[in-house]
Amino acid sequence: MGAQELSALLWRERELLEMLVFKLEEEKLLLTAGASRWLPFATREVEQVIERLRENGIERAMEVAVVGEEWGTGDDPSLRSVIEAAPTEAWRDNFTGHLIALSELASSIAELRDANVKYLRAAARVTQETLATMSSEPGTYDARGHAGDGPSTAHLFDGKM
Repeated sequence: MGAQELSALLWRERELLEMLVFKLEEEKLLLTAGASRWLPFATREVEQVIERLRENGIERAMEVAVVGEEWGTGDDPSLRSVIEAAPTEAWRDNFTGHLIALSELASSIAELRDANVKYLRAAARVTQETLATMSSEPGTYDARGHAGDGPSTAHLFDGKM
């Protein structure tokens, strides 16, 4: 336990965030390709990665508290306060690298999330517009198989037969 374990947890969190970026990119590709039938699968995978991130986040918070106590940062320390209290330059560099990478990944995730929301809203708008243009009255066919003008020309029996 301690700094070594915290560094390992931060590596795992980075890997999970990279997986989340990949899954969000996958969703974006499905949305732009119009392959909406696969979206539930992609969404489920995103949710699974997020759940793993939650679990890792709990472990990380506990380990940051342990390291913070060892390094004298006080109660409920942040990763930044752990970096400031690091006893060696090597640990400071290690945790600073993690913090920078985590921040960059979080920024990428926010951008992808926003783009996906934009695509979903556009798809919903197109669907609504398409549904609005559809006629609610069914068309009919005449005796020759040509489309009629609507219910007013429909007959149960065609007298021309």
